[in-house]
Amino acid sequence: MAQFLRLIGRQDAFASYLVGRLLVMTAQMVCICCRKVAVVNLDPANDTLPYECAINIEGLIKLGDATAEHSLGPNGGLIYCMGYLEKNIDWLISKLRPLLKDHYLLFDFPGQVELFFLHPTAKNVIWKLIKELDIRLTAIHLVDAHLCCDPGKYVSALLLSLTTMLHLDLPHINVLSKIDLIESYGKLAYNLDFYTDVEELSYLQYHLDQDPRSSKYRKLTKGLCDVIQDFSLVNFTTLDIQDKESVGNLVKLIDKSNGFIFAGIEASVVEFSKIAAAPLDWDYNRYPFLIAFYFFL
Repeated sequence: MAQFLRLIGRQDAFASYLVGRLLVMTAQMVCICCRKVAVVNLDPANDTLPYECAINIEGLIKLGDATAEHSLGPNGGLIYCMGYLEKNIDWLISKLRPLLKDHYLLFDFPGQVELFFLHPTAKNVIWKLIKELDIRLTAIHLVDAHLCCDPGKYVSALLLSLTTMLHLDLPHINVLSKIDLIESYGKLAYNLDFYTDVEELSYLQYHLDQDPRSSKYRKLTKGLCDVIQDFSLVNFTTLDIQDKESVGNLVKLIDKSNGFIFAGIEASVVEFSKIAAAPLDWDYNRYPFLIAFYFFL
């Protein structure tokens, strides 16, 4: 079996840079841990890649060609490209098969959120890969940390994260990115743990009431907060892309969620299940992620 990391999140120029930097740094980190790494770009809007990829969706379809031929905008073009990839999934499977035995795969998906909770194409692509290639998956959802400075936007981010988790039905890690810049957008109402642990959302109500726009939707906001807490699925880890220890901590979480820490890439489902059921201390001294990292920034 193989593992891969999926990156999804808000789409803009800096978000693309962040995803690229995270892919590069994560690839460097897992290489140091004696793993072969292959990066797969499935975002047709990535016309200038900040990393070297083993597979590029532009070998199958280009966003510019799709938008020009069918008179589509950027979002419509991305949806069309993902639908085209779904119909031609054999192309991607044939490219991935030679990498499965000994590579740790990093996938970069488009950042448009509608692809992951409104349209079925991205999910269909993912689950076809699961069935055909027997791979273990982890979804990484990047959320801008500055949304915590606005209670209304924070609740929206929580709802989006929950909806995406339920729709994709994968091991899922929500990440507050750009955490080093969070205070430049304003003072937080509570300490950072409140926003990462996602507990007692009722405390946000006072701050929501201070905004005339939010106070009109008091009952709706309370209902959404109740739904989020009833599911009790959403929490966040933090990421500072300039801090190698922060990236290393994220890699640790990924390894736990996709099972790499249990049995590596080649373990069978039976072996993985036996190890997962046994008592295991999360001793990361056995996995020296944070020893002598050298990044060329």
